[in-house]
Amino acid sequence: MDKVDEINTIVANYDAEPISYAEGGHFFDDMTEQQKWTPVSVQGEYLEEDTLVARNRPRAGRPGFEVLVPFVTDTGDRVIVNRGWLPLGADASAPENVPAPPQGQTQITVRAMPGEESLDRGAPDGQVASINLPMINDQLDYEIADEAYGLMASETPAPAESPQQMPEPQRDEGPHLSYSMQWFTFGLMGFVVWGWLAYQKAVRNREDEIYGEREEDGFISAHRVERAKPVKRRKGRMTDEEIEDSMLNS
Repeated sequence: MDKVDEINTIVANYDAEPISYAEGGHFFDDMTEQQKWTPVSVQGEYLEEDTLVARNRPRAGRPGFEVLVPFVTDTGDRVIVNRGWLPLGADASAPENVPAPPQGQTQITVRAMPGEESLDRGAPDGQVASINLPMINDQLDYEIADEAYGLMASETPAPAESPQQMPEPQRDEGPHLSYSMQWFTFGLMGFVVWGWLAYQKAVRNREDEIYGEREEDGFISAHRVERAKPVKRRKGRMTDEEIEDSMLNS
């Protein structure tokens, strides 16, 4: 999926009304790109004892972790829920504290997200290197949906303390688009300026050709024509020589 298609999917799905798990539960086992970010409402319970954290998850330039908790639905399915982000703890190897999810029956709304690729590296106990669902499945004593997980949107009842919610995805193509538009504008301006200069040069060349032809035919260039000097009268009359000179000057 290219950037434009991804933006269109975000616009179409992110703020849509949640669908029920009966309608969207199959996303977690067989997901398409067009279903990404779709809100799904799910009823069930968290399996807090199997909480994991995904390491090396930066947010706003800060390193941290994302909290992953299995959730068993009322239908008996199990999906991974990403409850949000936590900063590094004091020793930077784990979060300082992982807030507990609500106990007992809980209504959650999550956005369906595809699992991630494996990074082919290990992690300490209770942690994973990426949200690779087949690898997480291998660490648990039960089967989970291994195509998609749920990104937390809301929990009812709301716990006293929660991880930080993940930021909304960008809905534009980023700064590279504005840079491209700037370069396109500069290029277009260059063609306009070049065309204007070429036009001006053609006009000057044409004028030079016209004036050159007139000079070859015995005419004086318009740039070189001088105003005729006024002819003085002698006692109210012009001599024959003055009349002739005046005619030649004209």
